[in-house]
Amino acid sequence: MKKIEAIIKRANFPIISGELERIGITVIDRRNLEDSKISKPRNGSRAGFTSLMAVPLSKIELVVSDKQARKVVEIISKKSGLSSESEGKIFISEMTEVVDMQTMEGKKDLEENAPERKEKSKRSRLIPLQKYTLLKLEKIYEENSDLLKTDYRIRSFSDFVNFCIMGYLPTLEKQLKHPTIIYNDKFGQI
Repeated sequence: MKKIEAIIKRANFPIISGELERIGITVIDRRNLEDSKISKPRNGSRAGFTSLMAVPLSKIELVVSDKQARKVVEIISKKSGLSSESEGKIFISEMTEVVDMQTMEGKKDLEENAPERKEKSKRSRLIPLQKYTLLKLEKIYEENSDLLKTDYRIRSFSDFVNFCIMGYLPTLEKQLKHPTIIYNDKFGQI
């Protein structure tokens, strides 16, 4: 695992934090730096008036797996808000051991024990009921993906959604054509 420390513009912290949360990574620590040596020229209202204004900076720290380290570094470098003249840096160090404070047990092989983080589904544009239904379908698919692949030949989540829709579509069409016939409520089972 890697420990990543970066100095960024304070104003860009929410942007970086949002990008990292989108891939399932949270920032461990954020500290505002008081005296930054990075400054930018500022022009005043009078002709020829210039001064230097210090840029407010923050330092962030996070720990990520070796696989995710390069992606995190790319996100931070693109969104840090620091130009190449300001010499922004990202510090990466190797994590050799993590000690549990209560049991005082140390873990040296961190990559094997780290749970695989999944990217969150991007379903923000849907109305809440659609979002709830799709998230429930996604949960069912994840729990039964092996069985669905072998028995039903469903290879992906979108195949599963199509299977569910096509499975109930003929029944719904019959019900719409003949409204007097009472059918079972199969939608409650999903």
